[in-house]
Amino acid sequence: MATGMEQNIDDLVKELILTSDMNKKKDVTGKIIELAKSKNIYLSSIHDLYIEQGKGKGTNFTVPAMNLRSLTYYLAKAIFRVAKKSNAGAFIFEIAKSEMGYTDQPPIEYTGVILAAAIKEKYSGPIFIQGDHCQIKAKAYFEDPKKEIAALKHLIEDCVSAGFFNIDIDSSTIVDLKKSTTTEQQRNNFQTCAELTKFIRAIQPKGIMVSVGGEIGEVGGKNSTIEELKAFMDGYLSSCYPSLPRGTAGISKISVQTGTSHGGVVLPDGTIAEVKVDFDTLKKLSAHAREVYHLGGAVQHGASTLPDRAFNKFPEIGTIEIHLATNFQNMIFDSPKFPKALKEKIYDWTRKSCPEERKEGQSEDQFIYKARKKALGPFKKDIMSLPEEIKEGIAQEIEKNFEFLFKQLNVGNTKDLVNKVIKPVDVELGLRSKAVLDGEGDD
Repeated sequence: MATGMEQNIDDLVKELILTSDMNKKKDVTGKIIELAKSKNIYLSSIHDLYIEQGKGKGTNFTVPAMNLRSLTYYLAKAIFRVAKKSNAGAFIFEIAKSEMGYTDQPPIEYTGVILAAAIKEKYSGPIFIQGDHCQIKAKAYFEDPKKEIAALKHLIEDCVSAGFFNIDIDSSTIVDLKKSTTTEQQRNNFQTCAELTKFIRAIQPKGIMVSVGGEIGEVGGKNSTIEELKAFMDGYLSSCYPSLPRGTAGISKISVQTGTSHGGVVLPDGTIAEVKVDFDTLKKLSAHAREVYHLGGAVQHGASTLPDRAFNKFPEIGTIEIHLATNFQNMIFDSPKFPKALKEKIYDWTRKSCPEERKEGQSEDQFIYKARKKALGPFKKDIMSLPEEIKEGIAQEIEKNFEFLFKQLNVGNTKDLVNKVIKPVDVELGLRSKAVLDGEGDD
């Protein structure tokens, strides 16, 4: 028999999303977490699965890491429905530092909404939530590195305290290509990544080995090389050890640049240019990461706007994880079910409130495409207040895309492997929220 709280899970989610009171968000998320535990739904780290994959065990699959910027509850429910139908367990919900700010979704809210969706769809087992692009801002770092790193530690602590047991460190923004050697170019990056890894190991809950990712090439920049991977990893490992506590690990994956960009390349008419991923480079980097450094493999960012025919190649070449975001947002805005009046209101706000986003030479369509995401926070309550049939209808449209991605990335029938490798750990979460949410990187 369903409990009263379970029967009213939709009301709890609405309360969680619509309240601006952080203490109230903490209280509601706490209730959802306890209900989730009673349903054998638990937050976990994907670290052990990646290390097993790095040993060449199991089938080749690429884990989709999905950033949900809007209609999060409804899209998460759709994802869980697809996971149940396909017996999938290897998938990640994530949100970037920048997205937390402009979508107004702090970690404690995101956790509560994802868990509520699992409860609603009667999904059980481990759930992986990730802090994506926990990113160093280059300008702030070069002005005051200690202050910028301390600010990022505050964010990471918020994330871990909310059950984000998967953290992607992005210090690739402070790679200095003007230096004469690859090691010196990567030095700021690997030293900062090592410092933040040690911080994460110090704050992670007992029994949890947080999955930590590093990054060697800023997405949208030049393609990564084996030489850069080696320089980063050798420097990172020497910076981490022997100061990491006995029995703790370093990173489990490495993000690289292979030709994509965040949000895709927008043409003057607002359509997306086709981008060619350097699959050969990605394959070599992933293999090197596994064979030499025993990581799960390489991670592909900025992939959601790639052509459909590209996705089945990622598991074939050993890509451990792929980040997907912008296309889900596009499908919301472009859905025939999304009210035209609300969309025009959002676009008017974007024109008036985001002039700094308009680049010289951009068409109106290019500007709106790139800048409209900034309206998701200010219009969060308007979108959440849409009729249920509209929100559910849009989610059902996007559910077809989730089905496609799960099939192409070969994550169907991974549930048994995930349950075998990832064991439940009962963790009391601090649910703190003190960080300033801003940043630049998302997918």
